[in-house]
Amino acid sequence: MSAPADFRWPDGSRLALSIVVNVEEGAEHNIRDGDKGPEPVDELGAVPKKPMRMHGSESNYLYGIKAGAPRILRILDQHGIEATWTAAALALERAPDLAAAIRARGDEVAAHGYRWTHQFWMDEAKEREFITKAADSIEQTIGTRPSGWLSRYLHTDHTRRLLAEAGFSYHMDDYSDDFPFWDRVETSDGQSKPMVILPYAMDSNDMKFWLAPSLTAKDWLDYAVATFDELHAESQEVGARMMSLGLHLRIIGRPGRIGAFRKFLDHVAAHDGVWIACRRKIAEAFAQGVPIGD
Repeated sequence: MSAPADFRWPDGSRLALSIVVNVEEGAEHNIRDGDKGPEPVDELGAVPKKPMRMHGSESNYLYGIKAGAPRILRILDQHGIEATWTAAALALERAPDLAAAIRARGDEVAAHGYRWTHQFWMDEAKEREFITKAADSIEQTIGTRPSGWLSRYLHTDHTRRLLAEAGFSYHMDDYSDDFPFWDRVETSDGQSKPMVILPYAMDSNDMKFWLAPSLTAKDWLDYAVATFDELHAESQEVGARMMSLGLHLRIIGRPGRIGAFRKFLDHVAAHDGVWIACRRKIAEAFAQGVPIGD
């Protein structure tokens, strides 16, 4: 749906910007954790056909925790930015210093699974357990229960219903719009529960550094800025919009890339009419401003 003509975000802005920092490092596939093979998604591109430890790839993921996260945290602090950390729960369990830093900032943590693994193959009982285990773990490490969910790419026909039954208020597994919208979920007990769908974006995601044809830092910055500029102009001329910028500790956190994130935030800071907020607050503001049924 389009934003109502008179819709404004809480500070009067027409454009909401969501900075999403994915925390997956330490929760990826690894035979150490009982998986059948190593994590196939890595910048090194070496995926053996036999089950074995991929120590080089593991160290590339670990870089995100050791060096990438501190860089991202410094830039967020310097710009006074509130972020949403979409975390695979096990990753935060294994990175207590990062969990403590997120808690200290008061940032939102949304659930990105318990492990950084696919859930499309799970039956309903297993997926329910997966969702509950993730929420319980994040509540333990961060102190608050997550209200949002992002799957690893794929999910099942049951996912949104299971999220509603587990108390989640918004779902990110959608790429269909630049503004939130409502869904109604029929739960197992026959109730109809509202769920805010908060669309995410892959085209501006820093994963584009890893995907062929991969972007340079300059290319990615140009694309992110162009996305912001177009949405900012549309928000002023057509109606309210939301932009998502997805980041990863091990990707944007590299020294040759982190400057692109800093320059993007500098560009945003030069513009009025932008509300930068965590996704939970964006979902709440949408729900208050666009009651379901309107």
